Formats: sequence, structure tokens, C-alpha cells
Amino acid sequence: MIVDLPDTTTSKVSKALVKIREEGGAVALGRVLTLVIATHLGQEEEAIEAANDASREHPMRVIVVSTEEDAPNAVDSRVDAQIRVGGDAGASEVIVLRAYGEAASDEEGLVTGLLLPDAPVVVWWPGLAPEVVSQSPLGRIATRRITDASAQPDPHEALRHLSKTYAPGDTDFSWTRLTLWRAQLAAVLDQPPFEQIESVEVAGAADSPSTVLLAAWLSLQLQVPVQHDLTSRANGSSGIHGVRMGRASGVIELEREIPNVARLSQPNQPTHDLSLPRRSLRDCLAEELRRLDPDDLYGEVITKGLDQLEAADKGVGTKA
Repeated sequence: MIVDLPDTTTSKVSKALVKIREEGGAVALGRVLTLVIATHLGQEEEAIEAANDASREHPMRVIVVSTEEDAPNAVDSRVDAQIRVGGDAGASEVIVLRAYGEAASDEEGLVTGLLLPDAPVVVWWPGLAPEVVSQSPLGRIATRRITDASAQPDPHEALRHLSKTYAPGDTDFSWTRLTLWRAQLAAVLDQPPFEQIESVEVAGAADSPSTVLLAAWLSLQLQVPVQHDLTSRANGSSGIHGVRMGRASGVIELEREIPNVARLSQPNQPTHDLSLPRRSLRDCLAEELRRLDPDDLYGEVITKGLDQLEAADKGVGTKA
């Protein structure tokens, strides 16, 4: 069910929610968190779809704050709201707030009266993120703050900026997309022979911030020089292309030459094809909502690991 509330207020939206629950039987009981999605007008639906899918694992209230990008001052100040419940909202209830003019300048005020009481608040910026997310109006009220460096105009510069402005509770989808890669690499190193890794090479697309974070994670965990090669492949593949780890007995290679499948090669062992798909927005969002405490490992990688990687780049002339 979808209810439209043109030119409305937060108070009227809250009353409409109560009325919907009383008349239609849709209840908000069991919601575990409030997810606030900050985006621009016309860019809401993909994020809402991902949130609806993730809500089947994490029942929640979704508040979408949609504002105009570079809105002119002459635009009349108003808020158009839409409430989605039932089949149009997955296992959540979705409140879409489209703010125009002066009303768009107070994002915190728009959502404060709609937050679930005594429940954690997670804020997600699927597109452009604020200069310092932890100090932004929405970031100040959030337990977790989710950005996506790959959605920024310069993904690698965005990573460096996130490193400088990191605060506990921050995370980025470029890190979440590494989960399957990290799991596979950790599983390989848990098997004999237990030899010291002597060298590491990571390759990926030129626009892949995840490739840089994977190199930073390996550099931090293995304490060896890591070369990372950011290039475009002839087959046009995006994201991470592969990892090579050298040790005394030979080279371990985990390469994804075709979408969703990676080939694992190890000395004295048969070659294996592994399922290693690129993760969807739904998968990334659902994973981030599983923990509401700060991701300390991400904090170490985005700050210490990235600095260590860049220092090594300057010292050994790594390609980037």
C-alpha cells in the first residue's frame, strides 16, 4: 500500500503512520533499527529496493530523505511525503520525504520525529556523501554511517578523504565488497604448507576502490610489500581482477577473469573454480546491518593500512 502526502509536515506523516497501523493492521513492532537513506530526487528507487530486500533479514523503518541537487533558492519550501507498507515495503515500512527549497536544509529536523524510539539509527548515502559524514546533520544522530566510494566522482581520492575523516561507526561499501575475497584468501592461508608470504600483487580496474582496500588489508595483515596494479582489461571486467601471493613453495593465484567465477591455482594442487560474484547493493547493505558497533578492522585498514600502502608506493614505485 502506498499513501501520498503532498505538501506535508513530519507531524502529519507520523499521524498518518498511526492511522495506517490502526486501520490496516500494519504494525511496526519488531523493528530492530531505523535506516535513513540520504539521496537526491530521482535517485531513490534503487536504494529503496535494496533496503526492502535487506529488511527481510533486518525488519526496520526506512526513511528516505530526498533533496534536489544544487536546488535554486527560488524554489518554494515544501515536503512531499509518501508512506509505503505491506507488499510495497518488504518487511519494513518506508517513508519517502522529498524536500524542496528551504525545507531541504534541515535534514535532521525532517527525520527526528520519525525515528523509532530506543532503536539504533543507521544512515546510508548511496550517492554523493557529505564532506565529513560523522559531523553531518544526519551523521551526528547515527550509530553507523555507510558511504560508497565507488559512487564518488574520484573513488580513490574519496578513499583518501575517508581515511583523513574517519570516525568510529563509519564504513564504506568498497570494504563490504571485499568480504568474499578476504574469506577465500584467509581460507587458502589456513591450509598447509604454512609458509611466510614473501610478496603480494593485487590487480583491479582503474575505478575500483575495493582493489586499493584489499591491497591495504593484505599489507596490514601480512606485513609484506604489496604491489597493486590498477588497469583496464581487454575484456572490460570491473572490480578486483586477482591476487598473487608468493611464498617459498610457489605462487598462489586467485583470479577472476570472467564475471562471478574465480580460478584458484596453488603449487602441487589442482586448479579450482570458485563462485566469487560481485556483491549487490542488497548484499552489502544486509551485511553492514548485521553489526551496529564500529567496524574496528575497517578503521585500521582505512587509516593505518592505507597509509602503509601509500608509503610503500612511494618507496618502491608501485604502479597505481
